[in-house]
Amino acid sequence: MAGIYIHIPFCKQACNYCDFHFSTSLKNKDSFLFALQKEIEMQRDYLSLALSKEERSREVSTIYFGGGTPSLLNQSELMQIFDSLNKHFDIASNAEITLEANPDDLTKNKIKELKDIPINRFSIGIQSFYDEDLKLMNRAHNSQEAGYAVKCAQDGGFENISIDLIYGIPTLTNHKWRNNLQNAFLLNVKHISAYCLTVEPKTVLAHQVKTGQIKNVDEQQSAEQFEIMLEAMKKFNFVQYEISNFCKEGYYSKHNSNYWLKENYLGLGPSAHSYNGTSRQWNISNNALYISGIENKKLNFEIEELTLSQRYNEYILTSLRTMWGTSIDYIKLNFGDDFVRYCLQEAKKYFEAKDLINEENKLFLTDKGKLIADKIASDLFKLEK
Repeated sequence: MAGIYIHIPFCKQACNYCDFHFSTSLKNKDSFLFALQKEIEMQRDYLSLALSKEERSREVSTIYFGGGTPSLLNQSELMQIFDSLNKHFDIASNAEITLEANPDDLTKNKIKELKDIPINRFSIGIQSFYDEDLKLMNRAHNSQEAGYAVKCAQDGGFENISIDLIYGIPTLTNHKWRNNLQNAFLLNVKHISAYCLTVEPKTVLAHQVKTGQIKNVDEQQSAEQFEIMLEAMKKFNFVQYEISNFCKEGYYSKHNSNYWLKENYLGLGPSAHSYNGTSRQWNISNNALYISGIENKKLNFEIEELTLSQRYNEYILTSLRTMWGTSIDYIKLNFGDDFVRYCLQEAKKYFEAKDLINEENKLFLTDKGKLIADKIASDLFKLEK
């Protein structure tokens, strides 16, 4: 299930919590689109080189337009990208093709345009149904546009819709969080991604917290809202297949699951990451240098060859967060008996605290353990000698 991620590095305005690479200036958009199509051509062999000869006919099963704000692109611009992808890759006929979108972009006319191209899934960044929360995060849309965008997409024939929500916002009470979840369920979407607000270094939000303009995230309240979410999701029959991701049966994100299940993927566009099983690489996070490099027939990226311990650590970090769990048999087969012994020894205290369970030789987080998932994973990491 190889996947392709495409980073569209443009936004109307900057959300104050975001530390992804983007620009609010569209002056380089045409040059970027041309460079992106050239990168698609230049990277056409990346996925196949990681495969055996027998596997090289494997199709690309997922394409994900992220950013930034991919919904800023019009129908013609998106079709240019699809034409290049189809020219240089074998795209599965039933590929999951996701477009991240802001609610204010998804008008009826926009939906109609997008229905005529291969997009078949939306990930809509609602974040909250309360204007004061959206204002605090400097989102470009308002609460009314949030629900309207989802309904427009549904009326336009799109069934596979995911929405993003954020909890832990200083202005978000537990009562409001319950209402946000209820509003999401009433929209009858198939997938919900819910993330705790994080104050990332060098963001506007970090500066606002440091200078006292905004309260910092309250860890206790965030934990309460996480527990509220788990209870509500179970009540409405949403499967928690990854700590921050919930879906109706059969509607999990195939693309994101590729990441967690360690499938190969190619990242295109500035700042995009790629992974081929033994190494990962990431493009330069600068639009002008990305464009100029490709104009000179050079890909500006850094690469890291992963050691055995690093590959083990990445497997622990990603697998432990999912409903599929961390397979002891997989660790033994791919990393050896020493890694199995180390993993089970370090996990022992979490078994005793009922944060982790071992079922059929797989490790799973309990609901209690999910609150400290990152700590558990880091304790199972094996440091280089």
